[in-house]
Amino acid sequence: MKYAVLAISGSQYLVSEGQTLTIDKQAVKEGENQESDQVLLFVDGNKTEIGNPLVKNAVVSYQIIKQHQGEKIRVFKYKAKSRYRKTQGFRAQQTDIKIDKISLKSTSKPKTKTKKLEISAKG
Repeated sequence: MKYAVLAISGSQYLVSEGQTLTIDKQAVKEGENQESDQVLLFVDGNKTEIGNPLVKNAVVSYQIIKQHQGEKIRVFKYKAKSRYRKTQGFRAQQTDIKIDKISLKSTSKPKTKTKKLEISAKG
């Protein structure tokens, strides 16, 4: 099983491929594909990569599914015997994402041919 610990917008999430996740609002449009290299841990079967603080060449690609508001939270302040009561509401702005792929990019560099320069001494 392939999974990773991903850091997005100040929070850390344990994600696996195909998983749908609700995170704090991202400033992108619905349906867009994004990639993040903020991977703290990468596990693929018996292969484990631990970052210091990030895993090099690890990438998580995900798709933005929906932008929405979360559940309403009620905040109530009350002081006894002084007739002080105050109610506030709060709804967090959230984004739903779907994890498409977790991968490690290869670290091998492509071989390039080098040209030899011939210097002739005249004179």
